[in-house]
Amino acid sequence: MAKGILYGVGVGPGDPELLTLKALRILREADVVAVPDKGDGEGTALGIVKDHVRGKTLLRCATPMVRDHGMLSAAYDRIAEDLCAQLEAGRSVAFITLGDPTVYSTYVYVHRRVLARGFEAVLVPGVPSFCAVAARLNMSLCEHSERLLIVPASHKDMEDCLGVDANLVFMKAGREIGALRNKLEEHGLLDRAAMVSRCGMEGEEVFPRFADMDETAGYFSVVVVKRGE
Repeated sequence: MAKGILYGVGVGPGDPELLTLKALRILREADVVAVPDKGDGEGTALGIVKDHVRGKTLLRCATPMVRDHGMLSAAYDRIAEDLCAQLEAGRSVAFITLGDPTVYSTYVYVHRRVLARGFEAVLVPGVPSFCAVAARLNMSLCEHSERLLIVPASHKDMEDCLGVDANLVFMKAGREIGALRNKLEEHGLLDRAAMVSRCGMEGEEVFPRFADMDETAGYFSVVVVKRGE
């Protein structure tokens, strides 16, 4: 029996219309759809593709929202074992992941483990959240010779990033929104910053001026800083 193939499918930032044609094809052809389960019951990625996977076998993959590397590694090992069992049985699996699987995606840690076990695994790109956010703000991310620096807002020290001559994208800024706002103000960049929370999802909020928002923001918040404008 031929072994199945694992596909890490980027489903975009939230708007179901931003699914790529390739993602749709793979979702429809897959025998199993693997769904990241963070234990919060939200199922954001599944919500994006639900109309395209009705009747499919769903494989829930527990991915706890913790920073403990030992716990995370154990969780990725368990997910890889479950996926490999499906592949060994000849089933193809589409593992859905928000945005693009190559940009701060939990999926890639599972991807490596499945490859190391001798199975075939393929990355399927999706629309990254920061591209959707820039479009929602009706702006470009970079022009001419401008550089772009993408930073996780939870980065332990943003000082070195703020000093780089580049436009900036701060991803998943919710928990650090207050600290980020203060840092941007210290560097004279607050008036050049904009933010979108839950881009393309229910409850979307758009702040063309980051300075106008309050001190609370959800996990799916992206801040864009344009130095040249």
